[in-house]
Amino acid sequence: MDLTLTHLLYGLFTLAIIVTMIFRKGVVLPTLLGTFIIAWVYKGNVIDGFTAIFNANLVAAQELFNIFLIITFMLALLHSLRDLRADERMIQPIQKWMVNGHISFFVLVVVTYVISLFFWPTPAVPLICALLVPAAVRSGLPAMTAAVAIAIAGQGMALSSDYIVQVAPSLSAKSAGTDIGAVADKGLVLSLISGGVALLLAYLFYRKSIRKPNDPKNETDLQSLQSSSRTKNEANTSYVTLWSRIFAIIVPLSLLCVVIYMLYTKLGSGRMSGLEGGDGAAFVGGVAVILLLLSTIAYGKQKALDYISNHITDGFVFAFKAMGPVIPIAGFFFLGSPDFSGNILGIEEGPAFLFELVEATQNYLPNSALLAALSVLIIGIITGLDGSGFSGLPLTGALAATLETNAIDSETLAAIGQMGAIWTGGGTLVAWSSLIAIAGFCGVSVLDLVRKNFLPVIIGLVVATVAAVFFL
Repeated sequence: MDLTLTHLLYGLFTLAIIVTMIFRKGVVLPTLLGTFIIAWVYKGNVIDGFTAIFNANLVAAQELFNIFLIITFMLALLHSLRDLRADERMIQPIQKWMVNGHISFFVLVVVTYVISLFFWPTPAVPLICALLVPAAVRSGLPAMTAAVAIAIAGQGMALSSDYIVQVAPSLSAKSAGTDIGAVADKGLVLSLISGGVALLLAYLFYRKSIRKPNDPKNETDLQSLQSSSRTKNEANTSYVTLWSRIFAIIVPLSLLCVVIYMLYTKLGSGRMSGLEGGDGAAFVGGVAVILLLLSTIAYGKQKALDYISNHITDGFVFAFKAMGPVIPIAGFFFLGSPDFSGNILGIEEGPAFLFELVEATQNYLPNSALLAALSVLIIGIITGLDGSGFSGLPLTGALAATLETNAIDSETLAAIGQMGAIWTGGGTLVAWSSLIAIAGFCGVSVLDLVRKNFLPVIIGLVVATVAAVFFL
């Protein structure tokens, strides 16, 4: 096919975005500028360039707003549980299992992974670090090793699959023009492989630093820990304690039932169920809303109407802070997909700028599934250098669709790119990401934490990529 000036401009802006990410700068400006210029050149009218910017962001917002809602409701639920201090009660009994440093390492991994699947690791970290890390340190686990366990299990393994909330697979799948459920399933498998390898290597590398429970160095580590502050409850203490106990049981059981039902509908009938992808996230979000209503009423009584509004507002603020920059980035890469470019440009049949660019160069590239997979992984890692992890998913998803071959499908490539982007920027390999929170709460250097994570995580990602090529 013949490439036009518009194709070349799209390619140049894509390269500019990648270079900008390498230098750890925001890419919203080049994506907005690129959308404007490409639409202007393609339509030959500057007015169409202006409208295309708005349309690109509108299309992206429409496609991604379900993501904002699920984040909002899950965060609002967590905040309401904090009012009742039910979040503390849910994990306090786990402290009894931390009898030595070796067991504490794996207890931290399991608890962090489970909580992060439902509530995301960033809001879950203060809870885990305030209640479990001190107990782990007392048992002999160094604060740095505890931070490694939390980062790999939460910011890496749980967030890279995002199997319950499904923000990441939704972004990847929409950009790749493929099924969310398929990307989510493959992302879960790859996250378990990469996380399993990374955790095993981290334990083997740092197990010699684990001390005995009565070691004096444990107290030194404890002094450097920073506990998260909590507001005082205004309600009657005994009343709050009663509902705290009740919701500490109801919430985990409800979420467990959600997972069991989703697995049953998917696997029990031996066929793919409709309760996947967006429907699965909607189910989780709906359950979270009902739990939010009940917990807010239990805490606030007559003030429940104000409390629930505040929690939902706080949830939306968090969601837009975390995901707001993704909208213009997604809009630019949606412009390169024929599924969305028509609506953005205001025409019936839209162009496929990115797809056609890759198609035009495929004759010059080796036809290797492993090379394609490693390329997407590296691009994902590069996009994660901005410290977000999610901003690069529109790019890796779009590339996955263009690099699909008979040997490897777009769902697998999208999941691989998702692994690279989120393991890096979600918070294990760059010091300017949410990894800062883990380092701060554990009282360790964030740069030292990155160094400790680097080798286990990179090996885990490479192993998972190779496994995806040959077994998925």
